[in-house]
Amino acid sequence: MTALTIEAAAKPARPPHRLLTLAEPGRAMAEFASFLALRPAMSTLPKGDGHGVLVLPGFMATDSSTRPMRSLLDSLGYQTAGWQLGRNVKVDNDRVEAMAACVEQLHGDTDGKISIVGWSLGGVFARELAKMLPEKVRCVISLGSPISDDRDHTSARLLFEYLNGKEPEPIKAGRFTGLDAAPPVPTTSILTKTDGVVHWRGSVQQPGEGLPGQTENIEVHASHCGLGVNPTVMLAIADRLAQREGEWKPFAPSGLASLLFPRTRLH
Repeated sequence: MTALTIEAAAKPARPPHRLLTLAEPGRAMAEFASFLALRPAMSTLPKGDGHGVLVLPGFMATDSSTRPMRSLLDSLGYQTAGWQLGRNVKVDNDRVEAMAACVEQLHGDTDGKISIVGWSLGGVFARELAKMLPEKVRCVISLGSPISDDRDHTSARLLFEYLNGKEPEPIKAGRFTGLDAAPPVPTTSILTKTDGVVHWRGSVQQPGEGLPGQTENIEVHASHCGLGVNPTVMLAIADRLAQREGEWKPFAPSGLASLLFPRTRLH
């Protein structure tokens, strides 16, 4: 068990500190500015093999929030798609079926397994879709997603429950239970200890979940609202997606790139 997972498991669930939450807008704007400034340099990131990548937005967000990421991935050789389902607000059975249809369509359009990248709540959906349709999913990457199965890790809990109830339709239907269990495909959770919306401990995958040896956590320096445009996150996503199907290995940045990623310690 790594220091990151030990530290996460040892603490009770709680939302991020309010100062981190208040600082989210400014930090995210700085990360977007960095994305724009470094966009030409990101053309040197690992190239894709043309497989499909479905990108899901976070809670209260739309496909507009993931457009910069999708544009980058398109330029790296992937066939990306947004979910085209409007704003991510309601979690009901119709929405789950619509998301499953997105997976089916992109799988059919690209004639092969697809990857799913989900930001925040979108990452929860990405993992659950991979559990529903594992034969159509190549890998899953979540960004700051509340995957611990305990909503007390997020500062958006009250708003989410106001809009969806404490037990949304999918849970009543027997789905979306055991969110902490990774899907049976290679799964990466990208998280930041300075997340102001979802406490980082709520985004940690614990050992023994999903495929043996094919789940991982990648820590980055970022805000929650900036994860989808943070240049370091883009490096990690590009590295993960560029792996050949069936040849997944844990993330291991080398050279100067290794200096961009924190070395987690047990506090």
